[in-house]
Formats: sequence, C-alpha cells, structure tokens
Amino acid sequence: MSRPNPETPSGQMPEDLEAPVAPEEVQGLSQNAIVRKRFMGNTPALVSIVVFVAIVVMAFSSIGFVGIPGWWHYNYEQFSTQINGGRPTFANLLNWGDHPFGQDRIGRDYFAMTMRGTQQSIMIMFVIGAVGGFIGVVVGALSGYFRGWIEAVLMRIVDIIIIIPLLILAAVLGRISGSAVSGNLATVALGLFIGVIIWTGLSRLVRGEFLTLREREFVDAAHIAGASNTRIMFKHILPNAVGVIIVNVTLLMAAAILLETALSYLGLGVKSPDVSLGSLISDNQEAFSTRPWLFWFPGLFIVAICLSINFIGDGLRDAFDPRQRKFKAKKAKERGVHGSAVNDSVSAAAIARRTEGGEDSGRHGTSDPDDDGPAHRA
Repeated sequence: MSRPNPETPSGQMPEDLEAPVAPEEVQGLSQNAIVRKRFMGNTPALVSIVVFVAIVVMAFSSIGFVGIPGWWHYNYEQFSTQINGGRPTFANLLNWGDHPFGQDRIGRDYFAMTMRGTQQSIMIMFVIGAVGGFIGVVVGALSGYFRGWIEAVLMRIVDIIIIIPLLILAAVLGRISGSAVSGNLATVALGLFIGVIIWTGLSRLVRGEFLTLREREFVDAAHIAGASNTRIMFKHILPNAVGVIIVNVTLLMAAAILLETALSYLGLGVKSPDVSLGSLISDNQEAFSTRPWLFWFPGLFIVAICLSINFIGDGLRDAFDPRQRKFKAKKAKERGVHGSAVNDSVSAAAIARRTEGGEDSGRHGTSDPDDDGPAHRA
C-alpha cells in the first residue's frame, strides 16, 4: 500500500519560504526590472532612502554649498546674541523659531553648524565609498581571478596595510591632508586619503567571490567563446558578485562616517573654522550636563545617516541576490495550520481504514449466532 503524503492532499510538496518576489511574478521581466521590483518591496530600505534623501536635501539646501546660497538665514560662521541661554527654539514643524537647534557658547546658530557638519560627513562618506570601493574591487578581482604571483603580491600588500591600526594610519593621513589644502578641498582630500587605506576588507571578500565564480560553467563558456580576461572579470563575473560588493561598500560608507567622526573628535579630521559632526561633539563635550542639545543633534544625524546607509545596503543585497529569501511569519503560520489540518485528516483516514479492516476480519473469523452450523441443521 502506498504511503500517504502528509504534506498536501494531492501528494505535492509544500511551497518553500516565500521569496521577495514569487517566480510567477517575475516571468518575462528583465534583470533590472526584477531587481527594481524586489527592492521596491523592501519597506525598511525605502524608508531609509526617504530619510537619507531628506537629510541630504536639507543639509545642502539650507545653508548653501560652494557659493550657492541657501534658504536658512544664518550660516555656520555667523555670530549673534544668545536667545534664552542658547536653548533650542523649535516648537513644531510649522514653528522653528530663530534657532531650532539652539546656539553654541559664543552665539553661533547650531542648526547651521549641524547642517555644515552633515555636509562634510556626507562628502567624506561618498569619497571614501567611491575610492575604497574601486580599489577593493580591482584588487580583489585581480587576485581572485589570476591567482599565482599576482594574488601573492596583492594579498601581501593587503596584509601589510591591515596590520597597521586603521585609526592611527587615518590620523596621520588626515593631518597631512589638513595641512596641504583647506575648505571643501580639505574634505575631499581627507576622503581620498582614508579611502586609500580602508579597502582591504572589501578586497578580501571580492577575492573570495571571484575564486568561487571563476570555476563556474559560464566562465568556461566565455573562455571557449574567445572573451578576454578583462571582459570575463568585469562583464561576466563582476555582475554575479555585485550583491556582496554593494553591501560591503555601503557598510564601508557607514564606517567611514564613524571614522571621520572619531578623527574630528580627536582634532585630526576637519579643521576649524570649518566644522564636522565629530568636531561639534568634541567642542561641546564639556557642556553635556548643562546644554545636552549640543550633543543630541550631531549624534542624531550621525546615527540616522549610518542606519539609513545600512538598511539601503541590505535592501540592495536582497534585490540583487536571488538566493536571499524573506521569511514571513504570517505565511509560515498559515502553512503550519494548513499542514496540521491535513495531517489530522490523513491520520483520521488511516484510523478509519484500520477500523474497517478490523471489522472485516471480525466478520470472517466469528460465526453468526443465528447460524446453527452443519451439525445442528442435521
């Protein structure tokens, strides 16, 4: 007798955990459309994009940038008389007051200073992400694809950079960049110097991906078709490693903000009279107990930027990597209840069959009391 399948009445296996987009919903769509559809279904990533874009727009439009005036009536270098002891005047979204984030100890508008610090942090973040991401991908791709002496030389360079404490190396390079140029160029130079040394972790991850992907069948097919090594690396292998790269570049950018904050806190990053989020916290650390808002607002923007970048990176990873699956508790619970009901019905049917079989055997093995038998009838 065939064994009943307890999964479904028709004997079919239950569907797996639901993917970000069901297969039938992506049939006929291009890869870009599939990625876009998966990403649009990730609520935390979409919320993070809105928050990050709002921060960028507010930071660069409020006090202006590179000579373009902003809509806020103070700049980060302008002094004014302290109002109400420098406390924040923000009441609600429709009533900001003259100094919504308060004033520092010498009367400068803290909203303008925080926006300037946010500008600096965002510029450094993107410069470090671009420079560090480019170097890490190139070094990892070359070492993972070619192997041999190329891999040995590049990985030894990576080892040498890794053994040097990152904060010390970044502090030395930050000091050099700060003394060489000033203004926005100093910020870009700081990002370039930090980006040159922060790519080592990314290069190792990319190397690992290339070591795996270079053994796949599509790479052999590209070799047979006569494709060059450069085309195979960056046209065939790199798109398949884009999920790992994007996630780690976003993590790199989030770490860059924290590193810049640490350098500025130590006085080795952005130099006065310019400001950054880290320098704002450093300059006002003694006022934490008396004027804590001087800590709250720079810290809030640091946390908001880092979390937004991380959530966006997670959403891009889920969108690019089809192996990522999204667990939904409600769906799993429904499948569990359905499976329990099916199992109960199957068990009841089996018990009923055993009961029927026992009754049939009882009828065949027990004589009828009304039947007198052959001797009695005789």
